[in-house]
Amino acid sequence: MSKCRLLSVLGVSAVLGALSLAFIPLPQTKPAAKSAAAPAARGDDASGNYTIDSVHSAVIFRVKHMDVSWSYGRFNQLAGSLVLDSAHPENSVVELSIAVDSVDTNNEKRDQHLMSPDFFSAKEFPEITFQSEKVKALKDGVLEVSGKVTMHGETKPLTVQVTPAGTAPSTGRGPALAGFETTFTLKRSDFGMNNMIGPLGDEVFVTLSVEAGKVD
Repeated sequence: MSKCRLLSVLGVSAVLGALSLAFIPLPQTKPAAKSAAAPAARGDDASGNYTIDSVHSAVIFRVKHMDVSWSYGRFNQLAGSLVLDSAHPENSVVELSIAVDSVDTNNEKRDQHLMSPDFFSAKEFPEITFQSEKVKALKDGVLEVSGKVTMHGETKPLTVQVTPAGTAPSTGRGPALAGFETTFTLKRSDFGMNNMIGPLGDEVFVTLSVEAGKVD
């Protein structure tokens, strides 16, 4: 599979971090009995190649401000690809990338500061990427995804637990779909982003939610 860059993480109210993750399909389970309250039908096997749908995916972060309140932000441009293997999750792969200059904290002046050399230095390091290296099935459909996230010129290992959100079969209006979500914490100081630690927290809490469409 050609290498797609990831986009991962990190943000704060003056910096987010992030990253990254990987997504894999739910282990197969017996279909539930039909009833009036039953959810919509799901695909039996999500295996295949997928492209991330940026419109229905999100990278959201929060960081402490003055140790008093939480400041929230997001990245608006997420891209990537997935290779999913329902029968053998260890064969699954995820590659993600986000454009640093898509950071959005609902304040233009703060966003510009985050893109400056004080934080992300977006001109020098325009992307955050994640490349998975190992996927392991845990209990209850949860997957442990390990790989490397690159941000601000630094590459670090990252392991996250990913929860499959669901799958849907192809329809006449679009491809088969698969969705995943994970939450994790990064330290911006691990990536050389040491400015304003104290007034702004070092730990950045990230939520990554992905919807991807099947391409094969």
